[in-house]
Amino acid sequence: MTIRVLLADDQTLVREAFAMLVETAPDMEVVGQAATGREAAVLARTRCADLVVMDIRMPDLDGIEATRLIAADEDLAGVKVLVLTTYDTDENIVDALRAGASGFLVKDTRPAELLDAIRTVAAGEALLSPGPTARLIARFLRTPRTPVTAGPECLSDREREVLALVARGLNNTEIAEALGLSPLTAKTHVSRIMGKLAARDRAQLVIVAYESGLVAPGTQ
Repeated sequence: MTIRVLLADDQTLVREAFAMLVETAPDMEVVGQAATGREAAVLARTRCADLVVMDIRMPDLDGIEATRLIAADEDLAGVKVLVLTTYDTDENIVDALRAGASGFLVKDTRPAELLDAIRTVAAGEALLSPGPTARLIARFLRTPRTPVTAGPECLSDREREVLALVARGLNNTEIAEALGLSPLTAKTHVSRIMGKLAARDRAQLVIVAYESGLVAPGTQ
């Protein structure tokens, strides 16, 4: 299956460089390039993109608002957004995750890591490595800014344990090892939690876990 990638960045050279890289991957193709957030939201639909590599700072409509538009569009329910930032401590990343992004990547990442990130997010996983995620959560989620419509109170005790580990950046295999479960069972728990909390992906589970108070900022 070929991943249809849309590149959104206001810098032409950056877009072209990413396009050349993505086109080297046999399982990906670039279906469009956008210079503004508004253009990205439009092209996500017209070009039938599977994933948008979204810069945060763009003219007309920034990447956060563009992500929010994509996430709110039922016809684009399957479109994933991978946001770009200059630093992994950029507070806008949290706003992007709240808006519906599935993960984030710093612009100076290595080429192979960008391609792996695209594959990870396109497969439905959140790109949330434990180190950067912990720092972001600890710094910017101390005071909730978005109401939680469905919280952990609707989950079983085991599901709450799984959610707490997801919030700390663990993948299904790591969750399984931590709780003495099989990877398949861990994956099933995550899927059920997403269903109960009406979350698009694991990134939104992280937001719910911290904003509900299930996990305290700075905990390991």
